[in-house]
Amino acid sequence: MVGGSAARPRRPYVPILVAALGYFVDIYDLILFSIVRVPSLTSLGLSGEALLESGVLLLNMQMAGMLVGGIAWGVMGDRKGRLSVLFGSILLYSLANIANAFVHDVSSYAALRFIAGVGLAGELGAGITLVAEILPKEIRGYGTTLVASVGVMGAVVAALVADAFDWRIAYIVGGVMGLALLILRIGVFESGLFEEVKQRSSVSRGNFFALFAKPARTRRYLSVVLVGLPIWYVIGILITLSPELGAAVGVHPKPSAARAVMFAYLGLTAGDLASGLISQWLRSRKKALGIFLGLTTTFILIYFAPFEKPLGLFYTLCFALGASIGYWAVFVTVASEQFGTNLRATSTTTAPNFVRGALVPVTLLFQALREPLGLSAAGLTVGLLTVAIALVALWGLEETFGRDLDFVED
Repeated sequence: MVGGSAARPRRPYVPILVAALGYFVDIYDLILFSIVRVPSLTSLGLSGEALLESGVLLLNMQMAGMLVGGIAWGVMGDRKGRLSVLFGSILLYSLANIANAFVHDVSSYAALRFIAGVGLAGELGAGITLVAEILPKEIRGYGTTLVASVGVMGAVVAALVADAFDWRIAYIVGGVMGLALLILRIGVFESGLFEEVKQRSSVSRGNFFALFAKPARTRRYLSVVLVGLPIWYVIGILITLSPELGAAVGVHPKPSAARAVMFAYLGLTAGDLASGLISQWLRSRKKALGIFLGLTTTFILIYFAPFEKPLGLFYTLCFALGASIGYWAVFVTVASEQFGTNLRATSTTTAPNFVRGALVPVTLLFQALREPLGLSAAGLTVGLLTVAIALVALWGLEETFGRDLDFVED
């Protein structure tokens, strides 16, 4: 135990508000490329197969940046503090997204998506860690659920902005929102648990490799990461590539990626609220995760079912898929509850970014299976594989509901 008496801020709603709004802008910028992929690359002179290939390349560059950033910000969060990461990441991705508005070739576009990815990697982990540590354990899940639910609405706003304005303007809007958010730095307090551990020179903080120093800890960490695998499969493949996949699974007329994203994230907002509340009501994170993984499997099967789907039905299915992967709120809460204060920001920041970064091998597998199996069969195969891996990982997870976070990893 660290001390058991870490002071809690008198106004915990302030850091919760900042973390929620930060994640809102984070998701806006994160998902914006999925929305403007086609118009932005078309304006750069791409078409046909090059449009799909360049889109996958840019998405992978963004996710690779998030892998790098996840480790860097996570380590910094445990060494320098939760707040330095929260606001540093917002500053970096805001500037990178403004710069995205001025690209004129795929190479510079890809480089900036990588830099933006690095910035986007830090906000969620720092915000969730801060909120988890300042709230009483009995209501911790409500706070993290609020952050996740408000945050994912950023994707809906991104879809609306991209629909109303040119893609370059949409990038500028996201960057400006992020810079404006930095004003809210005033009144946000550092985690008391972190401050106490910081005073203990004997405690190693932010050692990423310590997550793999013991077999039991390694299994714990890998279980957390792998249980989130289907989330970004759904977002990165089923939703982002909905124009191409929609045609392959019998959707008429051709769906819009922006609309698919908007409906999926409306569903994700509802799912985040539901999963967080269910985990509180059942007093179990694992049961909530199991319920939503079952729903995800069901809707993936319906997505690829061989029957003609009117456009309205397809968008309803996008909403349902979004709701089914709404266990993201519980997932990030579990990531924060699994590890001690000296590794909590590292685990909470790296785990969701490894899930996002795992989209790179997932899309590569999807690409490799496209030719021998066809677009639809490749998507279904990859989807069922991610769900199977997540279910095995869930079995190996520890239950963390109500866990006291006042401890360190040795």
